[in-house]
Amino acid sequence: MIEDAERPRRVSAAHQVYAMTKELILSGELPPGSLISEGEIAERGRVSRTPVREAFLRLESEELLALHPKRGAVVVPVPPGEALDVLELRLAIEGSAAERIARSGLDAADRVRLRETIAEQREHARSGDVRAFAVADEAFHRGVVEASGNAIAARFYATLGDRQRRMSITALGPRPDRLAELADEHEELLGHLAAGDGAAFTAALRAHLSATHGSP
Repeated sequence: MIEDAERPRRVSAAHQVYAMTKELILSGELPPGSLISEGEIAERGRVSRTPVREAFLRLESEELLALHPKRGAVVVPVPPGEALDVLELRLAIEGSAAERIARSGLDAADRVRLRETIAEQREHARSGDVRAFAVADEAFHRGVVEASGNAIAARFYATLGDRQRRMSITALGPRPDRLAELADEHEELLGHLAAGDGAAFTAALRAHLSATHGSP
């Protein structure tokens, strides 16, 4: 009975450590190649090593950590081939969303929401906050797909969010001056959506992704 009572507590602790460590990785606070130990994360999260071990296994299954017995875990870099795959998927999904929006029109509420996201990006650009900008950047592009009304595409696109954030932070970390340009490019993308020009949106999106990450 005592063991059964302890299980939810262990599961909750493991999830909290998982969420904390994952955010450290996605935000770039733990950059690719970093070696971390169970003890280090346990101390940071103020938990025992057992939930840390469970969290590390989960992060390994998501290909964010590579575990090395008796040494710890290494933050896995985004493989170059995977980055290209993500960019190609983003171009295909967002381009399809833009074509659908061109046929049905951009809802006024979606237009307001996307403009608000761009305004948030401009605030982060002024402060040079790359991590916060990356979150808002992902929200804008996901918002485009959601605005199309294709729920299946929106759910699938959301699965790219973690990789998208890591890629953005890696690409923009050395180039914080690019943040304001990205916000301007998002304004251009929104303009094409509002005008119902799916082809122009896709062409602008390709240039937008290429300028930040290289040619998709």
